[in-house]
Amino acid sequence: MPSLRDATVESPAPVRAVANALSQWIGQLGAVWVEGQVTQFSRRPGLATVFLTLRDPVAQVSVPVTCSRTLFDSLNPPLVEGASIVIHARPSYYPANGSLSLAATDIRMVGLGELLARLERRRQLLAAEGLFDPALKQRLPFLPSCIGLVTAPGSAAERDIVDNARRRWPAVRFETAYAAMQGQRSALEVMEAVEKLDRLAHVDVIVVARGGGSVEDLLPFSDEGLVRAVRAVRTPVVSAIGHEPDSPLLDLVADVRASTPTDAAKLLVPDMAEELAQVDAARARLRGDITRLVAREQQALDALRSRPVLADPRSLVAERADEVVALRDRARRSLRHALDRAADNLDHQRARARALSPLATLQRGYAVLQDDAGHVVTSVDGVSAGQSVSVRVADGRVLATTTETEKESS
Repeated sequence: MPSLRDATVESPAPVRAVANALSQWIGQLGAVWVEGQVTQFSRRPGLATVFLTLRDPVAQVSVPVTCSRTLFDSLNPPLVEGASIVIHARPSYYPANGSLSLAATDIRMVGLGELLARLERRRQLLAAEGLFDPALKQRLPFLPSCIGLVTAPGSAAERDIVDNARRRWPAVRFETAYAAMQGQRSALEVMEAVEKLDRLAHVDVIVVARGGGSVEDLLPFSDEGLVRAVRAVRTPVVSAIGHEPDSPLLDLVADVRASTPTDAAKLLVPDMAEELAQVDAARARLRGDITRLVAREQQALDALRSRPVLADPRSLVAERADEVVALRDRARRSLRHALDRAADNLDHQRARARALSPLATLQRGYAVLQDDAGHVVTSVDGVSAGQSVSVRVADGRVLATTTETEKESS
């Protein structure tokens, strides 16, 4: 095959010759260290190779990168999109599709990526100790009487929190402890301010507030000492650092995370207007419930009063009076019948008693003779002449003296 330098319009070089030449020239570069930012990566199931796209941090230039799954999985912290890395890779050109790629044998975090990697390792260690356990977090008071505020003097974060909190609940009070929110002494001063406010008995909740900034500016709020100090305090702590995308370690250890200082003010105190509206709504519901209850009971009372018995209570008494009269008459008749039967029975028994009485015999003309001792004389042998005797007749006694006795022969 002629050299590419000898190619002419009459005798052009084929595409494969150019592609092979490019592959040879690029292969001669050997392994190189390349810096860039990961824009995307793909882990395809079943493949031992991971595909990444590495972009130049300044120019709009990117190149595909391949690495082994073992190398990718060994990275700590795990590689994420947007991370800045340095790779040791060998460039290669594939003539079949005319693509250039880098085969990485080593991947290292650099710059911001290395900083984020250290923060991630610190987060993992503190999480393993249980400092971020949700079970340790405290609930915020519904209406704190005094709010402890840790922020920089004259900061926008202070104005946002104070203005919004007082607009929502004018009676709220603040106990402010100023500290540097940026720089080498920031973590120490914030730690001291938090501990100072925690010692004040009238402070119900502490909020640490700072506006947005770069990762380097927010680095003090991921300090391990500050994280441990916040976990140790007894007062609930609210973290209001940066904006929504910012996530320092203070957000993880705090009892409540606010996306912005303004959001912190909404979390700290209720809105008086909303609470008054809820009270009015509750009062209206209660009034409506009571009105409906009274109306329902009034309807029940009206229904009872409309019944004939309650409309004229005397009708019930009149019915019962008639029953009482009838029962009284029945009782009188029953008693009269019973008395009549008893009188008849008494007459019968008296007649029988009279019939069996000795007096009845006496009334028929018979008499009973008794000696002076009161013994009944049944034989003339029991009486002698000149003896005093009494004769019992039907209506009395006859006292007499015997002159003589006469015994009948049988």
